[in-house]
Amino acid sequence: MNREDCILYSGAAQGSEAAFGAAAEKHGIAEVNFTFEGHNDARRRGIRVLTAQELLQGDVSLIYVNKLMGRTYPNTPLMRKVLQTIWHQINKGQEIYVVGRILEDQTVMGGTGWGAEFAKLCNKPLFVYDQNREGWFHWTEEKFEPVRNPVMQHPLVCGTGTRFPTAAGLAAIDTLFDRTFG
Repeated sequence: MNREDCILYSGAAQGSEAAFGAAAEKHGIAEVNFTFEGHNDARRRGIRVLTAQELLQGDVSLIYVNKLMGRTYPNTPLMRKVLQTIWHQINKGQEIYVVGRILEDQTVMGGTGWGAEFAKLCNKPLFVYDQNREGWFHWTEEKFEPVRNPVMQHPLVCGTGTRFPTAAGLAAIDTLFDRTFG
């Protein structure tokens, strides 16, 4: 894949998103980091501050998301904006990479879980690095299956995940970029 054609879409938050951005920058990949006014961004490269109108494009019913995910997201302005920016990341990406934890019900833990679930709904290739199992998993339209050494196939990639990546999770991001853009 030609690195000049690639764009990483992310959210500039501390943790996994910042690590995806750093790996993209190291390999000369452009990045777009969706954020909103007042958000505490860990990265400044490729910042795209969403307007109030753009945030509303990614609005979703919290009642629906809570039922779909089997958990309760807080109905706060901050959580809404976070979920709305995740919508923009997933919407732009053709292939989705997430660092987090896959739960027994085949969802991903935390706010990141909404991004993974939205990727499933949009039928986008979805890869999750499960930090508990220390391995990559690919969504097969039915369940997550282990996959060894994934390589990015699409030029428009979304990288997101937990704000608390483990050393293995950070290494998985670096290795993914090294394998793809070596």
